[in-house]
Amino acid sequence: MKIYHKIFQLPKRIVLLLLLTTLSFLLAINSLKAQFNPLNAQYFLNPYQINPAYAGFTDGLNVNLNYRKQWSNIPGSPSTQSVTADYKIKRVGLGVNIYSEKAGSLLHTKAVASYAYHITLNDKNQKLNFGVSVGITNESIDYSEINGDLTDLDLIQFNSRGALFDGDFGMAYTSDKLNIEAVVPNIRSSIQQDNNYNVNRSRFYAAASYKINTGMGSNSLEIEPKVVFRGIKGFKNIVDVGSNFNFTDKVFMMAMYHTTESASFGIGFNYKTSVAIMGFYTTETSALQTSANGIFEISLKATLFK
Repeated sequence: MKIYHKIFQLPKRIVLLLLLTTLSFLLAINSLKAQFNPLNAQYFLNPYQINPAYAGFTDGLNVNLNYRKQWSNIPGSPSTQSVTADYKIKRVGLGVNIYSEKAGSLLHTKAVASYAYHITLNDKNQKLNFGVSVGITNESIDYSEINGDLTDLDLIQFNSRGALFDGDFGMAYTSDKLNIEAVVPNIRSSIQQDNNYNVNRSRFYAAASYKINTGMGSNSLEIEPKVVFRGIKGFKNIVDVGSNFNFTDKVFMMAMYHTTESASFGIGFNYKTSVAIMGFYTTETSALQTSANGIFEISLKATLFK
């Protein structure tokens, strides 16, 4: 009680500075967590989530909704929401990708529009796909979660930075069997080395997968092993290795191991090839396994006007 009494005797400005320092630290942790554990839907269910080259890759209007909750046993634990929509017009794909995270009073939002072009190489469904996303990213503090002097200049300046221009570039070679892709995310931060992006930002993403079909009819099973290589500035590169299992296009499962010493698992169901729902669980990284209970994620995908 004496410690709390001494804290509340400090000037309001000092208390607010301590609060902002703590919030900045939490934001760094949350940003790092997002890089260490991206949305699992991006691996197989919705590759457009990470790579703009997949905008309009399949026919129809594809709408994907994602929700993820981290550290569910801690008040104010990080949560993530994502919405993507993409549509194919002949060889052109158009898309919208909105991503939002909240950790306590800290908010991070990224919203981009995507343009992709798909080049057919032959009649064996081999394609080269190129895509670019352009939009904004914004970080702010939710005033409703702050217990302090809301007129303080440090707090106002944090939110007055406004939204920043950003974008992503991606490409992919796709076929009925082999898929190879590469992405350069956060292009602005790669070109303009400002202080806000010294660490914790994703530098590149590369992946390769191969589909193996077994069985026939009601006994058919498609296995798709995948290797992913992710670069994060300021930290060791991360490798993800795993596979997707698709049973007769109705039930699918996923398992991935990450070199952060965590693993992701998912199971989903497909209804008439137009609606899919999938749930995921990711164990915590080795450094957090004693203080957190994992990450839960649910994804919903709908294909309209196909």
